[in-house]
Amino acid sequence: MSDIQAQGEILLAEPRGFCAGVDRAIEIVERALVKFGRPIYVRHEIVHNTYVVNDLKSKGAIFIEELSDVPPGATLIFSAHGVSKAVQAEAAERGFNVFDATCPLVTKVHVEVAKLSKEGYEFIMIGHKGHPEVEGTMGQLHEGIFLVEDVADVAHAPVTRPDRLAVVTQTTLSVDDAAEILTAVKARFPQVREPKKQDICYATQNRQDAIKVLAPQVDVVIVVGSPTSSNSNRLRELAERLGTPSWMVDSADDLKAEWFEGRPRVGLTAGASAPDVLVQQVIERLRALGAVGIRRMPGVEETIEFPLPMGLGDKSMAEFAARRSGS
Repeated sequence: MSDIQAQGEILLAEPRGFCAGVDRAIEIVERALVKFGRPIYVRHEIVHNTYVVNDLKSKGAIFIEELSDVPPGATLIFSAHGVSKAVQAEAAERGFNVFDATCPLVTKVHVEVAKLSKEGYEFIMIGHKGHPEVEGTMGQLHEGIFLVEDVADVAHAPVTRPDRLAVVTQTTLSVDDAAEILTAVKARFPQVREPKKQDICYATQNRQDAIKVLAPQVDVVIVVGSPTSSNSNRLRELAERLGTPSWMVDSADDLKAEWFEGRPRVGLTAGASAPDVLVQQVIERLRALGAVGIRRMPGVEETIEFPLPMGLGDKSMAEFAARRSGS
């Protein structure tokens, strides 16, 4: 008897997996390895995915947290999450050959903070304490930016200029949670300035919207993503909130047969930093457990691409193409 009941079906969320910012960040590291040779140093995990990080390590990337661990004259890449002004200044002072893989949508938030700060604004940032993106955004200023993680924190934000207050958010939050916190901010600070376009990125929004379609139609949801991935965690939490049991797995090896007992319809998605190869491995494991069909859900088609930094953007780079194809 199979673990997934007879005629068990896998429903694939659309969209899922890599977003344009993650694709760009990985490509920056791979191109730098081709152009400058190993090792290439990367501050923090380039994206929050174990498979991706280990793959890049095997190709010659070295991941560090402190710039003091990088030798003079080395090539250094900032992760997709962005870095503080202090880290940027230290890297310049140490004379590294720097490439910035910060997601352009995170950079947009940094630019907004810099612009409004010059106009005398303070900021409330909605995000998760300790996340590198939050540290990078808050590190754009020496003072005047206050982190709130939930509605309760809003009451304690030490704002001194409520008439010159703006709000920014981490790009990978739960859309619904962020909206709830923003409502509380606006209730306490009616004059708060919101971004012209919300800071939560298109990929985070699209993947959460896809879960809202997927979860009610299945018996269990599997999210492919690493424990450190904020957007992957939000997908699992959202499915649970919608009443569907959900688990997050770093790889197919993490799947447990008992999750699928009496649950023939399996929903499958992947966080924005999880490569499709992991999704395919999970599908094969689910087939081994008894799933017999796969159906792709309708969803938004993502066509966004971000340009590469100067010095890495030669699309005709034959050596790079050969490396990516594995030849």
